Amino acid sequence: MNQHVPLSDGDALAKRNTLVLACAQALGGANPAIVISLGGIVGASLVADKTFATVPVSLLQLGIATGVIPAAMLMRRLGRRGGYLIGTLIGAAGGSLAAAGATERLFWLFCLGTFTCGLYGSFVQSYRFAAADTASESFKPRAISWVMVGGIAAGVIGPQSVYWTRDLTPSAPFAASFLAQGCLALIAMLVVMRLRAPPVAATAKTGGRPLGEIMRQPRFIASVTAALVAYGLMSFVMTAAPLAMVACGHSVGDAALGIQWHVLSMFGPSFFTGRLIARFGKEKITAIGLLLTALAAIVGLTGLSVAHFWGALVLLGLGWNFGFIGATALVTDCYRPEERVKVQAANDFLVFGSVAIASFSSGGLLNAGGWDSVNWLVFPPVAIALVLVAWQGLSRRAMPA
Repeated sequence: MNQHVPLSDGDALAKRNTLVLACAQALGGANPAIVISLGGIVGASLVADKTFATVPVSLLQLGIATGVIPAAMLMRRLGRRGGYLIGTLIGAAGGSLAAAGATERLFWLFCLGTFTCGLYGSFVQSYRFAAADTASESFKPRAISWVMVGGIAAGVIGPQSVYWTRDLTPSAPFAASFLAQGCLALIAMLVVMRLRAPPVAATAKTGGRPLGEIMRQPRFIASVTAALVAYGLMSFVMTAAPLAMVACGHSVGDAALGIQWHVLSMFGPSFFTGRLIARFGKEKITAIGLLLTALAAIVGLTGLSVAHFWGALVLLGLGWNFGFIGATALVTDCYRPEERVKVQAANDFLVFGSVAIASFSSGGLLNAGGWDSVNWLVFPPVAIALVLVAWQGLSRRAMPA
């Protein structure tokens, strides 16, 4: 198959690629859902000091942050499809390493596996940008949103994989679940082979403006801040939630289902998020997402029942959807076609670097201060991001037509 397809195909090509990438998202998105559901629980069983229980989940996020720039460089050389095929192989290796670590009860090997799963995630995270590559300006928000719809299936596939495989290896609980994750990555390989993306290198050679100049744009600063707050806080709270639920006497099944509802709420609104952005504007939808994230923390502070945890996780997912998709759409306004690869990589490096930091700090804060302390720390970053997004929205209105 020839992946060097001319851009003149317009939105017909964009829609085809978006559907392919949505299917790939359904399979690749199950990767973090499995690691997040089980990483802290398996980690707690492998270490004496529970402060380090969430390190495997944090290494997933660190793997994403570490991998985004090498993944972008690889795709500049091999194209989107070639890079994504390599990504699926990395995902299969990550699942196998994590399963081996759980089986042999080696914490370092389990952590290496979850870090490798994160490297796979760095490819998956760029699916949303790949969908926008061939889209017209009017279709870009919907293309991004359509890809995120694939996360709805991921929200079922990941937790259900855990549910059906968790007891297959009684001597090594959940090892089979990580093998299942590796199998899903191999299936994703068959899907991404159908991608017909334009050659990345053709638009990357001229380079465009220096990256520092692009990153100093107020719009870039506001959009990246909103994205890292939306994603960072989501990871911060979500990483702690399963451990907090188990500590409060709820079952592992309740925790896994809570993550399932959370992931569904993350991606479910994607059916209409793109249309909402087109109607109300990127800044407004991003701001609503940030406010929903704050509301999730309020619910988390009001009680410790299963309903409170699930309610907080659902609101957290909704906040992520509006906040992150809105911020991603804002980022696409900050670069020219020849600049897209380096700007997308810089954006994801900043976002997932903050996510990794948030995830690393989550377990220690939960262990030291409890579930309430995790929720109280949500409000200051949300306030900062809201101010920047509002300022950017007002600045756009003030610009002459």
